[in-house]
Amino acid sequence: MPQAGDKAPGFSLPDQSGATVSLSQLKGRHIVLYFYPKDATPGCTTEACDFRDEHSALVKAGAVVLGVSPDSVASHQKFATKQGLPFSLLADPDHALADAYGVWGEKSLYGRKFMGLIRATFLIGPDGKVVRVWPKVKVAGHVAEVLSALQGGSSDEAPAKAPAPKAPAAKKAPAAEAKPAAVKKPAAKKTPAAKPAAKASARKGARA
Repeated sequence: MPQAGDKAPGFSLPDQSGATVSLSQLKGRHIVLYFYPKDATPGCTTEACDFRDEHSALVKAGAVVLGVSPDSVASHQKFATKQGLPFSLLADPDHALADAYGVWGEKSLYGRKFMGLIRATFLIGPDGKVVRVWPKVKVAGHVAEVLSALQGGSSDEAPAKAPAPKAPAAKKAPAAEAKPAAVKKPAAKKTPAAKPAAKASARKGARA
């Protein structure tokens, strides 16, 4: 299977209208080359419709979308017409192109092993080299990944968000200075009451 940086294997195959589509014709443009097992099967229909629904965004991003399966031109024409597909489906009945891209191999279904096409997608750059490979594609969310790659984003994982800067801790207001406790004045001593000296003198005079 070609990897990122490898030269993409060339091809020249008929599409659903019978027109020949070649890699050399598309030089200078991005190509989304997606391989799928069979026309009109549930997973392949979903994938084709996802590419259809995002086709304008993919074209705006500078890409040409091409689907490839071992089905005949007639099968492709019926499938494309029924689903309203705006892109080419290439007929590869002898799976020569699938072999060149390493996507023809042993598969297993309900315990039964057989040879067939493995769902995969290749993003080819304007220079004819492979930019990105999605082996063993899972249909759900796949087209969004391809579009993200074309737009320069990363489809593997969302970039980690930088932690929000912590707000500086509020400075505590300086504690109010404790006022010195008021010094208690010593209680004034009570002067002893004056003795009744006068009365005592008067009493002594009366006795004399």
